[in-house]
Amino acid sequence: MTKTDQVLQIARQQGVVRARDLKEKDLPPRYLSRLADRGKLRREGRGLYRHPDAPLTEHHSLALVASRYPSAVVCLLSALQFHDLTTQMSRRVWVAREKGDWTPEASPTRLEVVHMSGDSFTEGAKQYEVEGIPVKVFSPAKTVADCFKFRGKVGLSVAIEALRDYVRSSADPIEELYRFAEVCRVQTVMRPYIEATV
Repeated sequence: MTKTDQVLQIARQQGVVRARDLKEKDLPPRYLSRLADRGKLRREGRGLYRHPDAPLTEHHSLALVASRYPSAVVCLLSALQFHDLTTQMSRRVWVAREKGDWTPEASPTRLEVVHMSGDSFTEGAKQYEVEGIPVKVFSPAKTVADCFKFRGKVGLSVAIEALRDYVRSSADPIEELYRFAEVCRVQTVMRPYIEATV
């Protein structure tokens, strides 16, 4: 199998390919741009390529963002969509960055960035695989707590809907809601809604 065939096979299997994916397999990264110039790969964003026949998942935009910004954590509306806890459809990918981190500008898709710090940024972040790319997404309970914390951005009705869907789905134990309400410092705001919903 030629190097070109190997690169195309990786692209077909993974969906999204980066230069570092080729380096890990001792293949020259320059093959990506060459294959894109020949129409064998599609450029999805700066440094991101996709095989035209690779299947796209409903979370393709999350894979693109995680490929470009591996330290970002999918949050709020995008995390709700990922966990099937909302009827809302966002045209942007919502990500959390640590306070003080720069805001991504050369994103392959439109972003909505919120900044968090300390436990609020680190607790509840879980890693999933989307199209072969590791993607960090906040857990369902952490996402619901974040919606109450950022209710000024997403709306209180979205937070309440997410809480109801969480309770119906039994995504995680109810105790997790209280734990993350404390992490996000929204216990006073969330408690009455949790008690009314449970």
